[in-house]
Amino acid sequence: MKTVLIVYAHQSPGSFNAAVREVAMEELKEQGYRVVVSDLYAMNFRANATQDDIIGDLKNPELFQYGEETMHAWMEGRLSDDIVAEQRKVLEAELIIFQFPLYWFSVPAIMKGWMDRVLTQGFAFSLQNMYNNGIFKEKKAMLSFTTGATQTMFRPDGINGDINVTLWPLQNGTLHFCGFQVLPPQVFWSPAHCPPPVRTAMLDGWRARLKGLLAEKPLTFAPCELFDLTFQGGFMMFPKVKEERESQPFGLTTGHHLGKPLPPDNQIRAQCAEPDCRK
Repeated sequence: MKTVLIVYAHQSPGSFNAAVREVAMEELKEQGYRVVVSDLYAMNFRANATQDDIIGDLKNPELFQYGEETMHAWMEGRLSDDIVAEQRKVLEAELIIFQFPLYWFSVPAIMKGWMDRVLTQGFAFSLQNMYNNGIFKEKKAMLSFTTGATQTMFRPDGINGDINVTLWPLQNGTLHFCGFQVLPPQVFWSPAHCPPPVRTAMLDGWRARLKGLLAEKPLTFAPCELFDLTFQGGFMMFPKVKEERESQPFGLTTGHHLGKPLPPDNQIRAQCAEPDCRK
């Protein structure tokens, strides 16, 4: 049975986020998926990354480096039980849905702690295995979140700025960095300020999308093959690639804009994934 993991962060069982989670659980179970939920607040999941995450002696007790120590602990089976349990869920999942309210243009601290502690070096990434060559390249992940702001406030000319820029660190810098195929986000715009019929329509739209979610195309990111992946080369884009983009009206991605206008909706809608579409 295929598994979907929902990493969920909201304090109230009566929240709109909880309703969104319930719709996902119901619809995916109806499709035959095994749905596992990590309810971070209910679990009292610890967000702070400390040496308590490591069982046994440190490799370098004089200078504690969390990334190095947890990598070795993962390799030697010495990570704390709560991390091991979550990593097992990740390994079993075909799709991970992160469900949360947008806090300060990002995830809540408890969910950031899940990412910091669970996605350890070695388990989730390495310099040899990252982005489209990443460890989880056969898995899918997506963000599903509510906002306090309206959609217009997150437009390029809105007061909060372009939502594509807001989402780039999470979707590229965390999820895609670990190799995940990142599905377009499900954004519920300002449900607290919407009347009940509108909130109901939001949930209905989510249910409808879930029916074909696993077949959706992922977002487009710049593949590693466009870069010199050596320290000598600085992990920079090859000059030839930049030259080929000179005549194009838009940058390659939200982050790799190359001084050009951002490609429209690069972080909220799937684009053509074929190589010719990147030229």
